Amino acid sequence: MAIWIGFFLLIFILLALDLGVFNKHSHAVSAREALGWTAVWVAFSLLFSIFVYFAYENGWSANEGGLSGRAAVLKYLTGFLVEKSLSMDNVFVIAMIFAYFKVPKQYHHRVLFWGILGALILRGVMIALGVVLINRFGWITYIFGVFLLYSAYKMLVADEGIHPQKNPVVKWAKRFFPVTKSFDQQHFFVRRRHVWAATPLFITLVAVETSDVMFAFDSIPAIFAITTDPFLVFTSNIFAILGLRSLYFVLAAVIDKFRYLQSALVFILAYVGVKMLLVHHVEIPEWLSLAVIVCSLGTGVAASLLFRAKPEVPVGSETREEPETHVVEK
Repeated sequence: MAIWIGFFLLIFILLALDLGVFNKHSHAVSAREALGWTAVWVAFSLLFSIFVYFAYENGWSANEGGLSGRAAVLKYLTGFLVEKSLSMDNVFVIAMIFAYFKVPKQYHHRVLFWGILGALILRGVMIALGVVLINRFGWITYIFGVFLLYSAYKMLVADEGIHPQKNPVVKWAKRFFPVTKSFDQQHFFVRRRHVWAATPLFITLVAVETSDVMFAFDSIPAIFAITTDPFLVFTSNIFAILGLRSLYFVLAAVIDKFRYLQSALVFILAYVGVKMLLVHHVEIPEWLSLAVIVCSLGTGVAASLLFRAKPEVPVGSETREEPETHVVEK
């Protein structure tokens, strides 16, 4: 129990420093600043793996599976990388939501902070429910495996367009709260004629939250293919989500240039789906899963950089040969 309290205290301190100290004032986050914060969150995640090693070697955690420190670290890092890679697709969706609602760049960080805070709570509930289901009904892993394969297929063939106006939760929010027509600085709610009204920034937050819940239905079953240890599942998931905000500012402007990254994510989802289907029959070593995920992401990025899409020529702008003209002398 002490290890859980310590982890929650650590996350609370990191979030308090993030919003209350380093990002107290709203501002447009530059690419350089985002890269710095991304490096910080990745460093925290890797440093935590050292703690995981000693926690499982010295019996500080429940460790119901009897994992060694090395095995626990491999599962933690593999789960972290799976969640991190799948969150890249979420970055693209969040960017489209911000563009749809025309959110000023200086308010992006505030929406992402509260959106991620809500995601931490919702994912914690979903992880706890998933652990209970898997421990009580072992056959449910087959359902998760089939669902991941279907998600991979859907990601491969589905239209990437997103329509926030069709989001049922957004529609419900607009019916429950009066909504102002314009932003009011970084406020989610404002008082208008003795009535509290939601701003478009709050509606944006609702859209971001619901999009993350939808992505969680893919990512959480995926990590159960790596491990069902509650502490490893939860911590790897949380650290991947904590870095999503800074990752957004790094990738939002360039993610459309990595056109083969989507194919890499499809392959990762399909791999963990197959792994979950075989979990009761074949033991796949964690180092192999980690290598497959790293190679998939590396291949997707490398292919995107080597084989860049040619810019489309606008219709009607093609070069045409001018018809020959003949000058007739009089």
